[in-house]
Amino acid sequence: MFDTKVAIIVRDDLAVWQRLNVVAFLATGVACAAPDAMGEPYVDAKGRQYGNMLGQPVLVFEGDLAGLQKAHRVGVERELTLVPYVFAMFSTGHDAANREVFMAEDADNLNLVGLALRGPKKAVDKAIKGLSLHH
Repeated sequence: MFDTKVAIIVRDDLAVWQRLNVVAFLATGVACAAPDAMGEPYVDAKGRQYGNMLGQPVLVFEGDLAGLQKAHRVGVERELTLVPYVFAMFSTGHDAANREVFMAEDADNLNLVGLALRGPKKAVDKAIKGLSLHH
């Protein structure tokens, strides 16, 4: 049905509020990076228009830091759309500060707490291999 796949991975050692926060931010990153993946706005029976959402399923996985770093490495190798969230971003208060702390990370060893991936199904499947669906 879909040629592409969207997967969001969140670290398994975070508090619930942190996991939800990371997933929400990463989903917005996918929507921005892939506007072609957006569905049409919703309209109710009275004709009121609502916002649109991604037009395909988003699967949410969990893993440890090593699992996130492996998914990142494979995602880079396979040229997937990647949206990262690193631990240091929890200590910032705005978007510009998030980019500053991200830039300060070791690019080959990111302290990831979340990662969104979008691309061809097989390539995304390779990147998330071994990870479990979030429960």
